[in-house]
Amino acid sequence: MQACAQVAFLPSCSLVAGTPANSVQNHQVSGSRYAAVAPSKHQLDCSWSLRGITLLDRSKVTSSPAQSRRNFIRAATGESATTSSSVKAPVLPGIGSVPKDRVKHITTVEEFDEALRLAKNKLVVVEYAATHSANSRKIYPAMVELSKSCQDVVFLLVLGDETEGTKELCDRAGVETVPHFVFYRNQEKIHEEKGVSADTLEGDVLYYGDINAPIHQVKTKQDFDILLKEHASDSKLVVIDIGLKSCGPCVKVYPTVVKLAKKLSDSTIFARMHGDENEDCMDLLRSMDVVEVPTFLFIRDGKPLGRYVGSGKGELIGEILRYNGVRVTY
Repeated sequence: MQACAQVAFLPSCSLVAGTPANSVQNHQVSGSRYAAVAPSKHQLDCSWSLRGITLLDRSKVTSSPAQSRRNFIRAATGESATTSSSVKAPVLPGIGSVPKDRVKHITTVEEFDEALRLAKNKLVVVEYAATHSANSRKIYPAMVELSKSCQDVVFLLVLGDETEGTKELCDRAGVETVPHFVFYRNQEKIHEEKGVSADTLEGDVLYYGDINAPIHQVKTKQDFDILLKEHASDSKLVVIDIGLKSCGPCVKVYPTVVKLAKKLSDSTIFARMHGDENEDCMDLLRSMDVVEVPTFLFIRDGKPLGRYVGSGKGELIGEILRYNGVRVTY
């Protein structure tokens, strides 16, 4: 199969309304324009793998918040409701602590607001859930695992049917179905997802919050110029990932970019730029004729080698290997 035939249908986001798809030219392959089409209610309710959610009943709250949280965690982590004396069951923060679990369980509006305030510019990931929601319990272990590995991200759990306070928080966030994830930074909402899979959640967290990834953050033209100057004569391949803050395909492919940056650190420099970061970045995109994202620019010794447009993980890896001198057969 030819590379262009496969890549041509990979999703990307158009930056210019009505821009025609580019043809294969100088290894620049255009992805199809990305459209965020909301799935039907039937799809949402019936398929966890697609977007499993549960209607949130906030008509009443549970009589024992502490017990409801215990039951939620036990069901999510596979613990039995009754535990033998030889095995200690995990207990929740405020009641005890789940080993190595950095997820903070919120029960009041004041707790929530204080957590956002203390986080400052760190990413805050909030799972709005419900004690009766099987889908909330399915995704919760993934958030626990992320809380262990992403030390610079704050993770919060809000059970919407637990207290009057959590009910109010769901009302305030406009949460009608669970699980519902909302990402905050500097006390402002920057992203949200309903009924995500574990892989999607991981991708979102890495995309919006992994500041320790070995990837240069380009936020101005000056940053861009400094990056190219630093590697103007070291023969390393410079890969610049250009996207938008709310671009689905950009989020999808980013975990692959992080893994490649860690594995290829000796030969390849990775950088990321959001076109909608500021006007400076948008002008830079225009000057490089970037009309769809994600777009990956390949540069060596200050000279552009080519680009790849799309979110195909295999194709991106292939292009990076090819520009590093590895023969790739499609």
